[in-house]
Amino acid sequence: MKRHLGLLLVVLMVLAGGAAFAQKPVTELKISAIPDENPQEMLRIYQPFADYLSKEIGIPVKFTPVVDYAATVEGLAAGKLDMVWYGGFTSVQAAGRAKGARRVIMRKEDAEFKSHFITRKDTGIRELKDLKGKTFSFGSVSSTSGHLMPRYYLLKGGINPEKDFSRFSFSGAHDATAAWVEAGRVDAGALNFLVWDKLVETKKVDTGKVVIFWTTPPYVDYVWTVRGGLDKGLVEKISKAFLKLDYKKPQDKKLLDLHRTKGYIAAKDADWKGIEEAALAAGLLKTN
Repeated sequence: MKRHLGLLLVVLMVLAGGAAFAQKPVTELKISAIPDENPQEMLRIYQPFADYLSKEIGIPVKFTPVVDYAATVEGLAAGKLDMVWYGGFTSVQAAGRAKGARRVIMRKEDAEFKSHFITRKDTGIRELKDLKGKTFSFGSVSSTSGHLMPRYYLLKGGINPEKDFSRFSFSGAHDATAAWVEAGRVDAGALNFLVWDKLVETKKVDTGKVVIFWTTPPYVDYVWTVRGGLDKGLVEKISKAFLKLDYKKPQDKKLLDLHRTKGYIAAKDADWKGIEEAALAAGLLKTN
């Protein structure tokens, strides 16, 4: 009898151990980011982060570029991606689509993010009401700073894109929106303030022709989000790797400059509730 009980105990221990280790350990961390700039620029920014994280967490980290915003959401939901750099709206979509997904790290700047509305000096556009009857470009359909929040504040300002623009379109990326405005393809457009600053610094936009005529109030935006079920110890290592970056250290500064930030802070899921409410108000998110 004792022998049978002993065997039963061993079997139960094996089964319990099997349940605990049913999830295979991560041997390669797969990361990605929403494609809000051109593919070459995305690789220039994120490959160094993959290299840095590889050293910090002790396993290979692979950056996988994607074709559109939706692919990042589906990739996280299917477990094909472990961590993604999302805009605020896409992180809301991911939280709804990928069970257990959670936000972990954000840039300090993303606690108070903004969108700029730009136009050419010769359009006569000086404020939001002047956009009536004009042509306009958003960035990507799923972009927080290139579509959701600009649309939200347009509606609050009495401008309905479907009714009040003579035509509006989606450029697909923030830098493309600036290029469209400068080239005269559209009268005005909206893009995130950090990309605008970068375009000005690198002289990729002619500020003698293109100007900011309105800026949104601040909101939370971009955030690193991990899939549900990712090992907690690994997530902690990832978080520590970002939080330890120090802008005063030359090597860290190079990495932080790529992401246009002075440093990172921990993210709290509750802070994106306002983005979710804005998406619902703008008709871009449906309730279940």
